[in-house]
Amino acid sequence: MEASSSTARAWEPWFQLACGILCMAMIANLQYGWTLFVDPIDQTHGWGRAAIQTAFTIFVLTETWLVPIEAWFVDRYGPRVVVMFGGVMIGLAWIVNSYATSLAMLYAGAVFAGIGAGAVYGTCVGNALKWFPYRRGLAAGATAAGFGAGAALTVVPIANTIAAHGYQAAFFWFGIGQGAIVLLLSLFLRSPKHKIAAPKKALSLPQSKVDYQPSQTVTKPVFWLLYLMFVMVASGGLMAAAQIGPIAHDLGVADVPVNLLGLQAVALTLAISLDRIFDGFGRPIFGYVSDRIGRENTMFIAFGTAAAMLLLLVYHGSNPLVFVLATACFFGVFGEIYSLFPATCGDTFGSKFAATNAGMLYTAKGTAALLVPLASIVAAAYGWYAVFAIAVGLNAAAAFLAMFVLKPLRARFIASSAVEAEGVGAAVGQQSPAH
Repeated sequence: MEASSSTARAWEPWFQLACGILCMAMIANLQYGWTLFVDPIDQTHGWGRAAIQTAFTIFVLTETWLVPIEAWFVDRYGPRVVVMFGGVMIGLAWIVNSYATSLAMLYAGAVFAGIGAGAVYGTCVGNALKWFPYRRGLAAGATAAGFGAGAALTVVPIANTIAAHGYQAAFFWFGIGQGAIVLLLSLFLRSPKHKIAAPKKALSLPQSKVDYQPSQTVTKPVFWLLYLMFVMVASGGLMAAAQIGPIAHDLGVADVPVNLLGLQAVALTLAISLDRIFDGFGRPIFGYVSDRIGRENTMFIAFGTAAAMLLLLVYHGSNPLVFVLATACFFGVFGEIYSLFPATCGDTFGSKFAATNAGMLYTAKGTAALLVPLASIVAAAYGWYAVFAIAVGLNAAAAFLAMFVLKPLRARFIASSAVEAEGVGAAVGQQSPAH
């Protein structure tokens, strides 16, 4: 187990990880619970789904593209104040939504929600990378799982509150509750004060010996290769997440009953349920695997599996059982991008500025989100099979890049960082006065 080299409190990294996971669970509804509010808002105000869903797009963009700025504060002032700020913002966001009588107010709430969610997300992932430098895959995966599966805790209570008291009451009370819990948890968060000692059984993962500042990180080709791969894989996953309903209806499987190992439901309902479960569990599992067999090897397996599942949908997507199983397996390997990419970033560019560097890489999710509407255009012109085929190509290309381009490039980069670290150490030694 990792522990501080001076305090040796073996439990503390795990306590910090648990606090981060709970914080992530509290912001999950801002993304995954939003769908529950769309129709009630439309029924009340008649703004139309498209206009209401613009708020969701605003949320995703502010949640991703502002993370580097929020993470910059984390690396300099610690996680506590940033997560505290995030708790205030997510509470304020849903309170504003509860009183919104215009689209402008709804969009303002989306901006507040994005800022708050980004502050919590970037901080918790970055803090996990710092506390677990030798198990970054597991730590980032477990933290991201809180965001991927955390909504399961409150989706049913929110739906019941909307049905019994209206969507305004759900926004108001859950906004206050989720914000208050994040505020409370923020009081326990902190960065490690000392260098984390290596575990007794050290893993043979290549890691940089230099802590690169964000201004240095963005000048490195390996960073932009990671960014490109993130966009390639995330665009297909976000497209599937946003369009799974229309896809199922267009393929004619949405309302077809499916019996899977005793679980019986219509294909769309069963697919959505399994997708959330597989997405949540896939993040820590693939993170753990990557700690053992390497980041690029795990990427190759995950991206290759994603391409295979999408290819299966191309040829057999109109079979309801294949649709359910293929989408579940696809999301099981898609969610790992939120563990593998931060872990790889931490390994490559060091721990000191891990929050900011991982935050800059996380903006790739926002870039990918801008490509999602193109899927609807392609689907309208050529059908969903064409969209799947494009996503197959992107995932297969990302798998190839991981194994044959990223792996050697990162190995050379880390080797050069070791030489750089030795040079700096020697220079410091020569300048030290003799005693």
